[in-house]
Amino acid sequence: MSKEILNSKGLERALTRIAHEIIEKNKGTDNLCLVGIQKGGVLLAKRLASQIEAIESGHIEVGALDITLYRDDLNTKAEQPVVKATDIPFSITDKTVILVDDVLFTGRSIRAAMDALIDFGRPARIQLAVLIDRGHRELPIKADYAGKNIPTSFNDLVEVHLKEDNSDDRVVLLNEQ
Repeated sequence: MSKEILNSKGLERALTRIAHEIIEKNKGTDNLCLVGIQKGGVLLAKRLASQIEAIESGHIEVGALDITLYRDDLNTKAEQPVVKATDIPFSITDKTVILVDDVLFTGRSIRAAMDALIDFGRPARIQLAVLIDRGHRELPIKADYAGKNIPTSFNDLVEVHLKEDNSDDRVVLLNEQ
């Protein structure tokens, strides 16, 4: 059974709200950059940067981070992981890095992303922005900015569909029954 959690307008509103919250919490955009976790987080980071730039009329650097080799479950996966591109063409040292992901679940991907980020420098701070927070944390990680909190069962799936992937913008909850 599937249920649409966010449609195109809802997704856009959530990103607009997150963009405003980022600007407000950081008192502007000085020394701010966004790094998206491959793949959905990168697309969302680019959208957030565009919105922040429109609001503050400045440039926001955006990077892409692959966390595959930093995951703590590599030895438990039957199939070989597919490594995607990491592209952070700027220094993150002494900057506020907004780490962006599509869905926050157990927190393990975020832990892996923070480990990976540290290989690129020493940020002044790391903040987390997610489109969907579905709960079920296994690590003490909390989003600074969340588009929507959705109560789910552990076995449910949350799918984020984005227009950049030739789909309609929407978020769907798939119930495993």
